[in-house]
Amino acid sequence: MGTINHILVGDTIWLKRFADHNTGFNSLEYVRNLPRPNTLDETLYSTFGPLQEARRKMDKAFLNFTSEITESDLSGILEYKNTKGLHFSKNFGQILQHVFNHQTHHRGQVTTLLTQVGIDVGVTDLLLSIPDEKV
Repeated sequence: MGTINHILVGDTIWLKRFADHNTGFNSLEYVRNLPRPNTLDETLYSTFGPLQEARRKMDKAFLNFTSEITESDLSGILEYKNTKGLHFSKNFGQILQHVFNHQTHHRGQVTTLLTQVGIDVGVTDLLLSIPDEKV
């Protein structure tokens, strides 16, 4: 539960930062109303059911958010404060890449944990989803 909570905490923190962007992404209204986690190890949910529901809502927010992003947003700047209160100004698109790359890291950890307890997580190799091309 700790790793899954951590992923949700990180996603909440980052989407709240994107929600504060001057574009005012309408898709992030759900996230705007969530409490801002104070630390990356904060436990948002202690049982799986509510955590799973929150994860579904967060994933939906991510999907809606990514469909709302423009080229102008990607080349712009995201200003934010980290959990220690330090101010940063970084390229919006590169920060978005960081968020998804870091999710991959943690979701891989969850996949490993599930596999170790005998749960089949299905195909996880992107390579297997890429069709062969005729040359």
